Amino acid sequence: MAPQRRGPSKAPEGSGAPERRRPISTKKDRAAPREAQRKWLRTAGLGAVLALSAFLLWSSLGSDDGVAEVLAHRGEVLAGRFIEVPCSEDYNSHRRFEGCTPRKCGRGVSDVVITKQEAERIRSIAEKGLSLGGSDGGASILDLHSGALSVGKHFVNLYRYFGDKIRTVFSEEDFRLYREIRQKVQLTIAEAFGLRPSSLHLTKPTFFSRINSTAARTAHDEYWHAHVDKVTYGSFDYTSLLYLSDYLEDFGGGRFVFMEEGANKTVEPRAGRVSFFTSGSENLHRVEKVRWGTRYAITIAFSCNPDHGIADPAFP
Repeated sequence: MAPQRRGPSKAPEGSGAPERRRPISTKKDRAAPREAQRKWLRTAGLGAVLALSAFLLWSSLGSDDGVAEVLAHRGEVLAGRFIEVPCSEDYNSHRRFEGCTPRKCGRGVSDVVITKQEAERIRSIAEKGLSLGGSDGGASILDLHSGALSVGKHFVNLYRYFGDKIRTVFSEEDFRLYREIRQKVQLTIAEAFGLRPSSLHLTKPTFFSRINSTAARTAHDEYWHAHVDKVTYGSFDYTSLLYLSDYLEDFGGGRFVFMEEGANKTVEPRAGRVSFFTSGSENLHRVEKVRWGTRYAITIAFSCNPDHGIADPAFP
């Protein structure tokens, strides 16, 4: 005899026992958590893509490829960093001056020679002078010694071209500050290389530069090519640059690069930073193209040969 199937026992009527019911689940209820998860994943993925794109864009705007090592970061404040390198033979083809011609070669960086305030004041001199002209291309020059000023595709002598107007552009204080800055840089170089300051003679060209991302119009605008100062300017024995604007704040690109096989070294400009080096082939270098913004600097060069010396500029 087959067993009888019994249904679930019913609670007696009026017993007050609650009736247990299984919750009703719909497809819509089950799909909601999955849809929320998919939205979160899409949002997270989009955020990651945007972050990566921003990083790659920042990297491409800020620098060129091929730089292997940063010698001086913009964010560092260096009391003095010096790297000695073997001297090239470039100096052998020039008259030697004992106690000055490089026998100890190298490159150095200091952020304590010129203050931020002095850098701002010396930059204002460059801005005032360059407001009188400026290159059609990306690189403009102002030389207070010779009077050379970029105007369009050419150079003019600002002292002759503008005459008495110059006295309303510059002040005697501007020229006094210029001399003080030059003296501080000269003393820094002499100390780093063990020289008497008097053995170093300011030489030409010593000039302000203003570089932006405008396309080059003439060969004078193509500042980014690798070169050797002693070859380009035979009078140079020691080169220095005083930066007057900040990398990645005022401009992108525009870093100074010492060219070395397999291990380029770069200096990131910051206002008031002084970079200096012996001028021979041991310090082959270039400047990265400026990608955006405006880069200001002043090149101050010294010769061991007194015949190549020039005087400080004087208020006209």
